[in-house]
Amino acid sequence: MKKRISLLCLIIPLLIFCSCSNGKQYDTIIRNGMIYDGNGGEPYKGDIGIIADTIAFIGDLSKASAKNEVDAKGNAVAPGFINMLSWATETLIEDGRSQSDIKQGVTLEVMGEGWSMGPLNESMKEREQNSQGDIKYKIEWNTLGEYLNFLEKKGVSCNVASFIGATTVRDHVIGEDNREPSAAELDSMKMLVQQAMKEGALGVGSSLIYPPAFFAKTEELIELCKEASKYGGSYISHMRSEGNKFYEAVEELIRIAKEANVH
Repeated sequence: MKKRISLLCLIIPLLIFCSCSNGKQYDTIIRNGMIYDGNGGEPYKGDIGIIADTIAFIGDLSKASAKNEVDAKGNAVAPGFINMLSWATETLIEDGRSQSDIKQGVTLEVMGEGWSMGPLNESMKEREQNSQGDIKYKIEWNTLGEYLNFLEKKGVSCNVASFIGATTVRDHVIGEDNREPSAAELDSMKMLVQQAMKEGALGVGSSLIYPPAFFAKTEELIELCKEASKYGGSYISHMRSEGNKFYEAVEELIRIAKEANVH
């Protein structure tokens, strides 16, 4: 299955910079913008030429034409922003237009902080179905990749990506019990991470400040992250403490990243 996104292509496409005029025909030209290109430098005035969904030129397009032209009138023009901790998992099902974030410039929703929309077993699906609030929907998927396919087929305005939730994996195999997994159970959890990574997950996400997430020991998380590491995945975490054990929580985060060889 193809990767859901390429972050580099989404954030800063390969841009062609040129100081001379360009007479090419574009689909869209954004003129007179103050361009923040994402490289951290000072903004600069310029035009942006777009062909289909690709930024094809940045510079002086005074001699170029387009089917659609937008005068930015000196306002800021930037690559789409990223919501790194998105909980639009259900709202995108209700309304795929993503208007609340799109109108703030957010074009990528990154989900999966501890809990992800897959993998789900039948017991989890029944529980999630029964706990739905105002937004009602039928859970038609089992894996994380199937959920992302569901959104894609339904149609959403934004780009989407997801980590696989460590809590979701634990719940899938162990349930909500406060205990360590057996060797066989841990192998099953690792296989679920492996499957999600093959389906395009960005890595493993944990939320260790909440139950039942904090039942997971450090060693368990390291083993899950080792599977993500095989596919170039990352580890993100709502750490185990934000208070009197903050330093210990940071040390745990660093240890997991080092021993699992993830970013």
